[in-house]
Amino acid sequence: MTPDILGRYRIAAFSASPGRSSPSIRNRWLGPVLVALSLVVGTVGWSGTVLTLPVAMIFPLLWAKSPSRVVAAAVSGGYFLAASRGLPQGVATFYAADLWPGLLLWVMASACFVTVHGALWTKHPGKGRAVRYLAAAVLMGLPPFGIAGWAHPLTAAGVLFPGWGWWGLAATAASIAMMTSRYWPAAVIALGGFWLWSAATWTEPSLPDGWKGVDLKLGQSLGRESSLEHHRGLIATVRARAAEGSRFIVLPESALGFWTPTVARLWQEGLRGSDITAIAGAAVIDAGGYDNGMVTISAEDAHILYRERMPVPVSMWQPWRAWTGQSGGARAHLFANPVVELDGTRIAPLICYEQLILWPGLQSMLHAPDIIVATGNGWWTAGTSIVAIQQASAVAWAKLFNRPLVQAFNT
Repeated sequence: MTPDILGRYRIAAFSASPGRSSPSIRNRWLGPVLVALSLVVGTVGWSGTVLTLPVAMIFPLLWAKSPSRVVAAAVSGGYFLAASRGLPQGVATFYAADLWPGLLLWVMASACFVTVHGALWTKHPGKGRAVRYLAAAVLMGLPPFGIAGWAHPLTAAGVLFPGWGWWGLAATAASIAMMTSRYWPAAVIALGGFWLWSAATWTEPSLPDGWKGVDLKLGQSLGRESSLEHHRGLIATVRARAAEGSRFIVLPESALGFWTPTVARLWQEGLRGSDITAIAGAAVIDAGGYDNGMVTISAEDAHILYRERMPVPVSMWQPWRAWTGQSGGARAHLFANPVVELDGTRIAPLICYEQLILWPGLQSMLHAPDIIVATGNGWWTAGTSIVAIQQASAVAWAKLFNRPLVQAFNT
């Protein structure tokens, strides 16, 4: 046996000796462990408790540690499916007669997330890996992929760096990049310190003076009930809350149903003799479809305040109708009206789905609003954490930019 052959024999024997595992063996068990951890991270991070949002920052580390592109895709899928786990049950409630539209949304959103993170994964460590993950984060934060960009780790910025504003967002992005590098232990220690400090000193966002959000528990009747009794009941609720010392009363998404001149006159008459201003969700219909938005009503005036930038895809926003010459479906005003003004107050409106994705909140913050108004109609989410996740996201943005927050949800 020649020395060269003998040397290779010894190396092979040493690698296969008891107590030592080859890279292929390590990869065999590493993949399932990483996928299992991604399920835990997605479940805990997006539990609906605002202080657990930083757990989502572990996902970039799991993605970076994946031994192959297939494992990285599986890790991404596990994280995303765990984070959006409430959707199937909610879909089953909302689409009692037809599950396909909601399930299609879930599959499409998951496919977008997995495709982006799987395609940008690299086995080569270093700066390139961090840049690739940041590219994935940007793609999942902005349209078109950002339309399905749920469970974005950057949302945790409001918990880790409350009051830091854009600097806090930049610090979170830098931390995410570090989580994909060899310096990830230092990033974990630093983020853990910020997290513990934030949890120890945490306070909820303030409520702006003179404003109050009204949560309702009217189930699926909200937005579908159009009787006089329904509207008079809501007007009575608004007056009762205003009697507690608030002038601006916010009602949930879809509270008024269809926005018509008759509804406007009814509400104006109901608010006659007061200085109350109601801000409520309504659908503004025309021949081509409808806008899901907010309207403002007082005794003297009633008008459309905001048109939703991103309605729920598939169930509400159906762009293929226009492509095929059909009408119907909600319009998406992607980058329109990020801030609206009411009585000298600049408002950042976020309706339902806009609280689950990244760019609507950030776009609004670019225009320096005075307050954030977040509404939703989550009757179909009973038994899930979807509404809690929406509320936690709105709280995180309010804390990051130190803005007062008004919330109104129907369950």
